[in-house]
Amino acid sequence: MARRIAAAAALVASASPSALGLYLVLTLVAGGLPVITAWLTKLLLDGLGSHAPLADLVGVGAGLAAAGVVLAVTPQASQYLRRELDRRVGLLADDRLFRAVEGFAGLGRFENPRFLDRLRLAQGSGGGTPNQAVDGAVGIARGAVTIGGFLGSLSVLNPWMTALVLGAAVPTLVSEVSMARRKARVFWEIGPVERRQMFYGELLSSVEAAKEIRLFGIGGFLRARMLADRRTADAAKRTVDRREALVMAGLGLLAALVSGGGLLWAVTAAHSGTLSAGDVVMFVAAVAGIQGALATLASEVARSHQALLMFDHYLTVTKSGPDLPVPAAPVPLPPLSSGIELRDVWFRYSEEHPWVLRGANLRLEHGRVLALVGLNGAGKSTLVKLLCRFYDPERGAVLWDGVDIRTVDPADLRRHIGAVFQDYMHYDMTAAESIALGDLTALGDRPRVEAAARRAGIHPRLAALPYGYDTLLSRRFFMESDKDDPETGVVLSGGQLQRLALARAFLRDRRDLMILDEPSAGLDAEAEHEIHTALRRHRGRRTSLLISHRLGAVRDADAIAVLEDGRVVEQGTHAELVASDGRYARLFALQAAGYRSDRADRSVDGAEAEDTAGTEPAPTVTGEPR
Repeated sequence: MARRIAAAAALVASASPSALGLYLVLTLVAGGLPVITAWLTKLLLDGLGSHAPLADLVGVGAGLAAAGVVLAVTPQASQYLRRELDRRVGLLADDRLFRAVEGFAGLGRFENPRFLDRLRLAQGSGGGTPNQAVDGAVGIARGAVTIGGFLGSLSVLNPWMTALVLGAAVPTLVSEVSMARRKARVFWEIGPVERRQMFYGELLSSVEAAKEIRLFGIGGFLRARMLADRRTADAAKRTVDRREALVMAGLGLLAALVSGGGLLWAVTAAHSGTLSAGDVVMFVAAVAGIQGALATLASEVARSHQALLMFDHYLTVTKSGPDLPVPAAPVPLPPLSSGIELRDVWFRYSEEHPWVLRGANLRLEHGRVLALVGLNGAGKSTLVKLLCRFYDPERGAVLWDGVDIRTVDPADLRRHIGAVFQDYMHYDMTAAESIALGDLTALGDRPRVEAAARRAGIHPRLAALPYGYDTLLSRRFFMESDKDDPETGVVLSGGQLQRLALARAFLRDRRDLMILDEPSAGLDAEAEHEIHTALRRHRGRRTSLLISHRLGAVRDADAIAVLEDGRVVEQGTHAELVASDGRYARLFALQAAGYRSDRADRSVDGAEAEDTAGTEPAPTVTGEPR
């Protein structure tokens, strides 16, 4: 807990030391004002009762007026400073959180549900909980000032009542801390349920899912699942809230009994002449002030405790360090000159998952095009992840000119690679920005961006947009400059978005290795021909890895490797593999049959029904974690 407190305080102090210092001063002043006001009120009443000189009474009254002014102004100034701290701490916390996430070189944590739950909680707690923790510490200090002042006053009037008021506050403090721990535990336990609820909510409000949801009529089904998860989360929270309400009601009753008993004693003592009218006012203010401050103190302790428990998720993410081992002295990676080799590579996503690659051996020669084919789930996309070092093999090695890429800085490795992934991204940005993301050095270089778009065959469409390359490719939000223009925000078709992804890849034309994972899966026949012609022209003698289910698109590769059950089972040129009459020849014959006469079509109907599902393009690779 001390570590969390120190980390939270350091974060807030780093965000705005001046605002934090002024906020602390104002808070401590606010803690002392009730005590000062109570004493001035007692002095005024006693002075009036004893016919004190007018000048003395005016002085006390002026002090009360000044205290009232400060009491009126302090909360507003404190509230402004608190909100400013929220803004500054939130900005710094987000920067540190996403800087840490950016430092995760691999994909393992992003494919781990437990870590995703922790990341979601970190996003929710990073900006707010440090301030809550500091607020709690400041509230404790403010409460200590108030309690200390009133305790001194009350002990002068009745030491036994002082002990009774303090004793009644102990159960409140213990209960508040216990409830805080229970709340933090519940938030962690219901994380997966709330994440599923968010998933269903996003589906129901997503334009990507809208067509299928309406066509299949599954909106009610998804809504029912979302509400079921919401009810499960609400039930867990309701149990905690109900218990908290019952406990706090009991503790409030105890405090009321103590306060009422003390008031009866004060009235009796005043009637007998033991206390003056000012003493009674002071006694009532002291008891109420101590009880209120103690209740606030307990609440602040509990709130800080809960905030610090939640802040631990933020600390865990930001302090988790690299997810892939990076050598202290990484080997510099020269331009590729010989080739890339997978040597006896074994890989699985966890010990609970089956092996995806089982002793795979493959060599990609420099300056040549290697095509990789195989059924869904054979391990093709996993092999790409290993080449990019999103994961490390469990056994074996990936060698770049004989250098194990685990000895290289991942960022250095990726500067040598360009890629179009099967599950390519669409960015809700302008057309120029969406392409320039492939190489940020081209962000202000419009001719270079347009040249990449021409290679991908998307330039005429982008040039014809309402604002050309500056048109926003999204209807999710508007750009501030054209928010009132109904033409702003254009949604491209799937094939056009795929060409946009290809343009990003073409922008990285000086890379040593180009990975093309199903680069034309969503395109029509004419567009596919254009893309592969452009790719052949663009590749030249560059080293390329081409993955495609359409075997006609890979037949001109320098070499073709067939991946099956995690192993390379065949390798050679198209002609060699067809002549060997093995697995590749059978797959090629099945696809070629679709372009023959009706008689040939009928002759392979049975075989196609058996196997074509594995050879047709698909948006995901089933059976293989993405």
